Amino acid sequence: MKKIIALTLLVFSFVIIYGQEVPQVQIKDINGKNVNTKSIVENNGKPVLVCFFATWCKPCIVELTAYNDLYPDWEEETGVKIIAISTDNARSTNRVAPFVNSRGWEFDVYLDANGDFKRAMNVVNEPHTFLIDGNGKVVWQHTSYLAGDEKKVYEMIKKTAEGKPLK
Repeated sequence: MKKIIALTLLVFSFVIIYGQEVPQVQIKDINGKNVNTKSIVENNGKPVLVCFFATWCKPCIVELTAYNDLYPDWEEETGVKIIAISTDNARSTNRVAPFVNSRGWEFDVYLDANGDFKRAMNVVNEPHTFLIDGNGKVVWQHTSYLAGDEKKVYEMIKKTAEGKPLK
């Protein structure tokens, strides 16, 4: 019986939130100002890529660096906005701004030190990326990162920007 309950909880922890709007949670911008997550995914009807990361996560750093290199072209071609959500805890959030600045990332970075947004989005491990359509609904998600994954991500961004269904 315990195994059944544990399995059920595990399944529900991986619930895919496709088609649902991004939950409203209070997080902070990189300067410590409170921000509602609903406002950060607004992009004038264009897609938004939401990337959960941590400063200690090597695949996260490689992924966000690859996205940053491609961001100007992606933004010009599709209007996509990339935002990164740091899941570093309250003790290490003071390291996030210098970390991001030293890498020259051009997208907005927010702090989720309490993990409220992470839990609301059912993120278990970083990196975890969500694609939000122009209506603020989750249309696709991707976990982990391997070199070259940015090609698949961009394909999904283009389809979303064109209003095409994702498969």
